[in-house]
Amino acid sequence: MTATIERITANANTNTIAPAAKTTRHAETTAQKATRYVYAGLRIALGWTFLWAFLDKMFGLGHETAAKAAWINGGSPTKGFLAFGAAGPFKGFYNEIAGAAWADWLFMLGLLGIGVALMLGIGTRIAAVAGGLLLVMMWTAVLPPENNPFMDDHLIYAGVLAVLALVGAGNTLGLGKVWAKLPIVQRLPWLK
Repeated sequence: MTATIERITANANTNTIAPAAKTTRHAETTAQKATRYVYAGLRIALGWTFLWAFLDKMFGLGHETAAKAAWINGGSPTKGFLAFGAAGPFKGFYNEIAGAAWADWLFMLGLLGIGVALMLGIGTRIAAVAGGLLLVMMWTAVLPPENNPFMDDHLIYAGVLAVLALVGAGNTLGLGKVWAKLPIVQRLPWLK
């Protein structure tokens, strides 16, 4: 500290501040860096979860969706589960929208958009809100959950999405910083 004061004092006569005193850089700790990477890893993992669901339902890759039931082959990504798997107080609502073209399109575009946004680290706020809404709707489709009176992985994932948006998880291992510099994103910060 004495050396910094001496540099400032020595440079006072020339009306300049020593480079060390011009900027106060916050050195990131190992824990902070690790935390950023953990958040980025969670963002990418959740992004892949949404993107994989889209790909499997679109092309019938055989994991959860058979090829003959693929959307590309005329299948409905919402009909099977919403018509036969929905339970609880919202069963009637979900049975009514099962297989509707608008529901299929919204569901598939949601899976794709959320997955791509999270994987790339762009629009994480919008992806978090849309993903949280989709996850809560999936939670309400089968109430009460099978293994707990009210809590299941859908609500936990929705909470994780909120955290990822709040901490700017798209900036690490993603294009979040580049995205934030776009003129439209600077004018409308909720697009971050």
